[in-house]
Amino acid sequence: MSDYLDTARRVIRCEITGLEALARGLNGDFARAVDLILGARGRVIVSGMGKSGHVGRKIAATLASTGTPAQFVHPAEASHGDLGMVTQADVALVLSNSGETPELADLIAHTRRFGIPLIGVASRPESTLLRQADVALVLPLAPEACGSGIVPTTSTTMTLALGDALAVALMEHRQFTPEHFRTFHPGGKLGARLAKVADLMHRDMPLVAEDAPMSDALLVISQKGFGVTGVTDAAGRLVGIITDGDLRRHMQGLLDHRAAEVMTPGPRVIAPDALAESALAQMQDGKITCLFAVAGGVPQGILHIHDCLRAGIV
Repeated sequence: MSDYLDTARRVIRCEITGLEALARGLNGDFARAVDLILGARGRVIVSGMGKSGHVGRKIAATLASTGTPAQFVHPAEASHGDLGMVTQADVALVLSNSGETPELADLIAHTRRFGIPLIGVASRPESTLLRQADVALVLPLAPEACGSGIVPTTSTTMTLALGDALAVALMEHRQFTPEHFRTFHPGGKLGARLAKVADLMHRDMPLVAEDAPMSDALLVISQKGFGVTGVTDAAGRLVGIITDGDLRRHMQGLLDHRAAEVMTPGPRVIAPDALAESALAQMQDGKITCLFAVAGGVPQGILHIHDCLRAGIV
């Protein structure tokens, strides 16, 4: 086991060294690449062969999910018709550690023929890819972590990190927010964490007027199924809430009362545009199961703790 751990640590340290060299080597060409992408009217077409292709798919996915339209095009498929996907409105981001990958030749030629901006990423400045590119992003010469230099390890890690750096620089320039991110990522844990109260709340709310008899309030509580009812004033503003605790406290002569006499005034509320995660935290903190979503004092919906749990917010 000790040998395995020594190998793992050596590999990680080797790749860290490569990443540090990459960070030191970044210059104005990186800024030019960002500007080139920002100026494109179309998409970022990412391409690469082999391991560079696998990294390219991830870079394209990261760009697309952070506000930069992107698509991966396989270079071999490009030579058999998929070049039609690459238009003059696009910018190409082509990855190749050597810069001499033969399968990229047709794609590179296509960008030169139609004046499509080309960003090349490779480790050899004199390579065909970087000589042809409008912007050349040079990976530093760093040893592969395999020790023999034949397995893409450090080089692919640096390429992946460079893609992340581009995506985040573009994202920050566009002031891309978590709300924007959720538009492209509605599923999974991240989507759940970014869900808003308005996305989950029920608009058919249990509500009664202040002067409603408690017989009406009990009927509303029973019909709506939330175990509570909100109480509103003549202007429609939420002024209180009736819970099962309120019912128990007024059990003696309950039906002789009006809603305003039984309710708990000034209930906890939340804004419809607040994150559902915040609503869940507030319910857990107050040991309650429901929150009314209120805007300008007027109830817009009601959120039950089970709505949050069903959405995967925990």
